[in-house]
Amino acid sequence: MRLKEHPILHFKRGRELTIYFEGKPIKAYEGETIAMALHAAGIRVLNHSPNKNRPRGLFCAIGKCSSCVMVVNGVPNVRTCITLVEDGMKIERQSGRARLPIKANPPEFRDAKVVKAEVVVVGGGPAGLMAAINASDAGARVALLDESPRLGGQLVKQTHKFFGKREQFAGVRGVEIAKILEGEVKRRENIVVSLETSAVGIFHNGNEKLVLGVRKNREPVEFRGRAVIVATGAMEKMIPFENNDLPGIYGAGAIQTLMNTYGVKPGERVLIVGAGNVGLILAYQLVQAGVEVEAIVEAMPKIGGYFVHAAKVRRLGVPILTRHTILRAEGGETVERAVVAELDDNWKPIPGTEKVFNVDVIALAVGLRPSIELLQQAGCQIKFIRELGGHVAVRDGWMETTVRGIFVAGDSAGIEEATTAMLEGKIAGIAAALRLGIADESWVKEIENAQRDLEEFRSGPFGRRVAEGIRKLLEGAGNA
Repeated sequence: MRLKEHPILHFKRGRELTIYFEGKPIKAYEGETIAMALHAAGIRVLNHSPNKNRPRGLFCAIGKCSSCVMVVNGVPNVRTCITLVEDGMKIERQSGRARLPIKANPPEFRDAKVVKAEVVVVGGGPAGLMAAINASDAGARVALLDESPRLGGQLVKQTHKFFGKREQFAGVRGVEIAKILEGEVKRRENIVVSLETSAVGIFHNGNEKLVLGVRKNREPVEFRGRAVIVATGAMEKMIPFENNDLPGIYGAGAIQTLMNTYGVKPGERVLIVGAGNVGLILAYQLVQAGVEVEAIVEAMPKIGGYFVHAAKVRRLGVPILTRHTILRAEGGETVERAVVAELDDNWKPIPGTEKVFNVDVIALAVGLRPSIELLQQAGCQIKFIRELGGHVAVRDGWMETTVRGIFVAGDSAGIEEATTAMLEGKIAGIAAALRLGIADESWVKEIENAQRDLEEFRSGPFGRRVAEGIRKLLEGAGNA
């Protein structure tokens, strides 16, 4: 199941380790997560649901759902998609309600490590990296934290080349952009990075903000600063259909993580649901990895992604079935088949149009929703904007929310592309330094330039919907 060759990527695996899955030794490599190592060994059922004991498997691969939780070294509810393997680690499937072992010593959350900065950035994806870099360049001391083992967010799995201007990395693959931005962060002495650290709350203490983090599920860390930038990204949406919880049904991003980040094939034959840009790009990334794409089904009457991506997929011989939807997944412990049907003008399946695909993977590329939990907990005003993917925090033109000193950027501000996430991160980083009185007024021009680039990027047909959503969001928010 591990990829040995790839036309674009070269997988540098770390030292070989041995982990034990229910007593059986499994080969793993230093630097990969538990879920990736198990998938490489052909293990797709990771736990069973507590109520009906149904099999569960990997879904999001970014730590934002519970589909991959397992018992690790006797401790239940460990998110195996973002937990790195360790030599000799003991892993078991989790069934029923989780129970701590009687002799377990829970972590003591009394003497937390304190990281002091002026700007705290939560999230190490394209928005968070650009926010940290620009806040640093504007003179601020920055603390950057991310719950993943590496920086880059969704960039680390994107093998396609970006559009836009040269200064926006046009013509550069996402995986390379991640390396460039990570290098920029490492070169700045006033940025402190904390990986494998989950932010669990934002609290206010006078003029100071406290971000409470937990490192590796057991070490408390307090990040203190006068401004916080939330760049926590988004999570995959699910759609209702029969057996949509079977192992082998993944969010599109999880499949990209398996293939493009860790070099593990998700399966042999795939059906993709959704013909937006993500679904189209995923199709040719799967083909690059030697996986057969049986079809892409799309409920809308036309393809939602860019023509260039659709043309590339069609040249590969992958059929795109518009006005079709998935009815059910079939299989025992894992996916074995997918049944789809054509839709009528009222979005109802047409009897007699069913098609059966013999696949072991169903990829859901049906959209994302912003991760706003921290913003909501911190007291930021939240508003439902359909064009931006759902509930988002109300913010102004400088990306500042209704809570003074808390900023937002990237997909957590509204679902768009990595290019707009980076521009929003730049604005938020500079704006935070300006609000704190650290940066001088000359930096306002940098914000204005980024705002113009955003407006230009959104001026095309695919950006109009987002622009309308932002107009609704900014109404009454008081533009900076």
